[in-house]
Formats: sequence, structure tokens, C-alpha cells
Amino acid sequence: MKFASAALFAAGILFAGTAMAADYTIRLASSLSPGEPTIEAAQFFADEVAKRTDGRVEIQVFPAQQLGSEKDVNQMMRQGAPIISVTSSGYLSDFVPDFGVVEGPYLLDNPAQFEKIANSDWFAAIKDQFGEKGITFLVDDALFGARNILADKPVRTPADVDGMTIRIPPNTVFVKTFEAMGTRPATVEWSEVYSALQQNVVEGAEAPLGSLWGSKLYETRDTISLTQHFTAFTFWVINSDYFNSLPDDIQQVMMEVGKETGKLATELTLKRDEDYKSKFRDAGVTIVDDVDIKAFREKTAGVYDQFPNWTPGLYQEIQKILAE
Repeated sequence: MKFASAALFAAGILFAGTAMAADYTIRLASSLSPGEPTIEAAQFFADEVAKRTDGRVEIQVFPAQQLGSEKDVNQMMRQGAPIISVTSSGYLSDFVPDFGVVEGPYLLDNPAQFEKIANSDWFAAIKDQFGEKGITFLVDDALFGARNILADKPVRTPADVDGMTIRIPPNTVFVKTFEAMGTRPATVEWSEVYSALQQNVVEGAEAPLGSLWGSKLYETRDTISLTQHFTAFTFWVINSDYFNSLPDDIQQVMMEVGKETGKLATELTLKRDEDYKSKFRDAGVTIVDDVDIKAFREKTAGVYDQFPNWTPGLYQEIQKILAE
């Protein structure tokens, strides 16, 4: 498959050009940078949907928060705009609180475990709840990557981040997790993180390797510690009423391509992680891989007890699914 240049993504240009005007134009919005695996998967989605619908559907890809913050895009989507939002469980928990557990600290030992959650009756029931809120999932298992800490010093134990101001996304699971670590979490929009680090508004940031590279945050700090505090996935959602208004064959194509896109995003992310480590080292960045994961896991274990709006026993239910 062919991938377009980063410049095309940045311009928000349609990647699957057709000679005839499309019957339906849908915008796909993401906060991620051009060149990241998720955005390459978005191009695949756009190309394949256009091809399999004979050009009747045009998917326009807008990376780097070109359509607004993740929270704002989710609201536009919820209100019925023809938008596919590439978002996280943390943001989606605004609509269905229990979904926030999916992005909890050290929930998974490895990314492959998530398939157990995605294929569970629990997840099917969660998607039904989103359906009642007017939200349909097109992609529900796209690996975004393990999230790690970028700073100006190694982070091997919780003591190393004690009192450190670290940028996190504005969602409650992240806030409570980093408070439990002993940091001072600062919620800054992704598009503003580079300048926040450059101006020392925050001391560090956290994200998957692909995002740390794609956003060039390594230009502001020289050490990445593989804390792997979250194993993050993206979820691609669309307004249910709008989606159901599309012809049945188009709905089927988008669902089929969505399944393929989730697998592609996961494959690209896993493949690229080692490449990113090499790129960082070549750029003079130190990769710290002897992190005391056990200490961080123990430090953040109590986070799961801090959500009174979650269904009682939710964390234990997820653990049972993962143990099957």
C-alpha cells in the first residue's frame, strides 16, 4: 500500500482522489502528527473506503488538532457533525464512565491482552451504552502504544518524579495516576506541549514513542524513560444518527475497513517502536529501559479505587477477562 507524504496530511488533503465528486464527505480528526502510525492508518482507511465505495465517500484526514482539541471534536461528533473522531477511552469516558478503566495504569502486561477485552461481552455491552449515547465505533482495537516519560533526567523509580511537573492530557484517569506517582500533573493541550516544555512551564511530558518523535518533543528534553505507565489504544467513533443515515452498503464498507485499520495501526505501532528508539539515540536522546515497573505499578494501584462513578467491581471484572 502507498502512504502519502506528511505535507498532504498537514494540508488536510483527501488521500483517495477520484475523478467524480463524492456523494458523502466525512472529516477524520486526530490530535496526532503526520507520519505517526495512527495517521498512516487513517490514510489507509480513507483510501480503502473511497476505493470500495467507487468514490462515493470522501474521507478527509485532519491531523494535529486542525479541527480543534480532542474534547471539542468529540462534542462536534456527538452533536451530529459528519466527523470521525480518533480519540481515547479517557476522553470517551465523558460519555460512558466505565470506559475509563481501559486506560488505567498498568492494566495490561502486553498489548496483545487487549484483544481479550475487545472480544468480551463486557466490551460489547459498553459499545451498546455508547450506541444509546449516539456514538458508533468504527475502530475499537488500534494500538497507540505504551506511554513513556520524557524529561531532562532518567526516571527509574517513583522517587525520580516526586514533585516533577509533567504534562498530561486533560482527563481524570491521567490526573489521578500522575498524582499517585507523586508528580504535579499539568493538563496542557497536545498542540501546546512543545512550547510548554521549551518555556519550562512543565518539566516533562509523557506519550508513546511515535508521538514523542512526531511532535519533535525530544528537541526540548534529552531523556526518555520507558515507564510504560499506560498501554494506549485509539478508538475511532462517529455519530450514530449520521452513520445510520448512510446507505447500508457504505456502512458495511466502513465497518469492514475499520476492522482492517485497527489491525494495521497495531502492526505499524509495534513495528515502529524499535525504529523510534534507534532514531532517538541517533538524535542524542538517552533511552532508559531499566525502569522499576513493579514499583510504579504498586504506586498507582490505588487509582482504580478513586472513581465512585464506575460500576462497583469494574477493575476486578476486567482482571477476570484478562485471566481467561
